[in-house]
Amino acid sequence: MTSHQGPLKKPEWIRIKHPTHTKFGNMRQFLKSRHHCTVCEAAACPNRAECFSLGTATFLIMGDICTRHCHFCNISKGKPNPLDATEPERLAQSVQEMQLKYVVITSVDRDDLPDGGASHYLRCMQKIRELNPDVKIEILVPDFRGCVEQALETLSVLPPDVFNHNIETVPRLFKTITPGCSYERSLHLLSRHKERFQKIPTKSGLMVGLGETDEEVIAVMDDLRSHQVDFLTIGQYLQPNEKLIPVDRYVTPEQFEQFEKFAKSKGFLHVSSGPLVRSSYHAADPIR
Repeated sequence: MTSHQGPLKKPEWIRIKHPTHTKFGNMRQFLKSRHHCTVCEAAACPNRAECFSLGTATFLIMGDICTRHCHFCNISKGKPNPLDATEPERLAQSVQEMQLKYVVITSVDRDDLPDGGASHYLRCMQKIRELNPDVKIEILVPDFRGCVEQALETLSVLPPDVFNHNIETVPRLFKTITPGCSYERSLHLLSRHKERFQKIPTKSGLMVGLGETDEEVIAVMDDLRSHQVDFLTIGQYLQPNEKLIPVDRYVTPEQFEQFEKFAKSKGFLHVSSGPLVRSSYHAADPIR
């Protein structure tokens, strides 16, 4: 990674929308009153004002404390609290109240659980579909370190409509950016789910601006396609706080367009590539 004399100045194309609509406050209050965590808030997503104002959010289950110590992520690290047995039912009721047609559920890493939290994902999906039989569900899962096969077997009871796991960065930077994670394990997880469920789209996301080269980004695309990943998101890394890894570069909108063209030429069924693109941003678009 390149060293800089202080933080890079944000370019003109990085314009984070600030909440101005009353719907933003209403959504925030609704989620708080139902005791839901969202990755929108926990990870300081730059799109949360837009998404909350549109009545959407990405639910963060199993608490907001992660057992991993990734150096790009704003989510708190440490010892998580015990699972909340009421969460699946509360989540299903909120989906119903929000009248959602498409739901994205993600979680912190829970290495303290024997199955990495797969059974809790399953319970959440079961309850959601009991109350909302027509809803589409996307799950954005951790890598299930040490229990991949067990987790996939559990999730096979009621598979999601989209299976998402973010690769995050290029293999050269994995140990620096995501200690405790494995590039090969992430690819294996995506591939194994596709082997079990050929008709269920798999999806992954990649951040740029962490010290990778354009050539490395394209090589990751090749790896994802060779493991039968269908959907891809590419977005700019933005340093959430001063304790995390600083931005190495700001990728231009033109380069994001080039990434999208490269990805589509490699056979991805849907590609979303842009400075403020995030894994769950407009997540329903590929399967409308």
